[in-house]
Amino acid sequence: MKITSARYLTSVVNSKDILKDDMVEFAFVGRSNVGKSSLINALVGQKNLAKTSSTPGLTKMINYFVVNERFRIVDLPGYGYAKTGHKHIANWAGLMEDYLLNSPNLKTVFVLLDSRHKPNELDKMMLEFLNNYQIPYLIIATKVDKIAKSKIPQACNAIAKEIGVRRELIMGFSSENFYGKEKLLEYIGNII
Repeated sequence: MKITSARYLTSVVNSKDILKDDMVEFAFVGRSNVGKSSLINALVGQKNLAKTSSTPGLTKMINYFVVNERFRIVDLPGYGYAKTGHKHIANWAGLMEDYLLNSPNLKTVFVLLDSRHKPNELDKMMLEFLNNYQIPYLIIATKVDKIAKSKIPQACNAIAKEIGVRRELIMGFSSENFYGKEKLLEYIGNII
């Protein structure tokens, strides 16, 4: 699949504002600082569509982007780090849960994990949540440009073993050299 256009649509901070029309959606979620915004930008071929930040945990809303006027990329709040109070953390955790459970056209949740590190308890909780509610997901091992190309399969195997999923559910990706971009676009294209 080729991406010819991508644009910001809207951001929501309240569950009542979650979009519920008939456009297909793919959501991206992961720990703060896992490279979510960079991946979205690399995927659509734009440098600043999804805002990157030097302060982890800055995204506290759901951001919607329309791609090729055919589907949406949904950027969910990062988890695991926030310079904010517990009340705010509870609010956007609830917002993310409401989105995942109540979005009628969500086709896949891409769970981003850093290829260089073991998944932590929050990553495992997210995967457990998706499994419990039978929400389709695919794991993207990010930042594979930081490891030797020959070690990428080994890193993906280690993640699969650590979280107890089939290796086929894990795909390597680099926002720097675009490793895995065509494979991810092909996956999205096949679902659409």
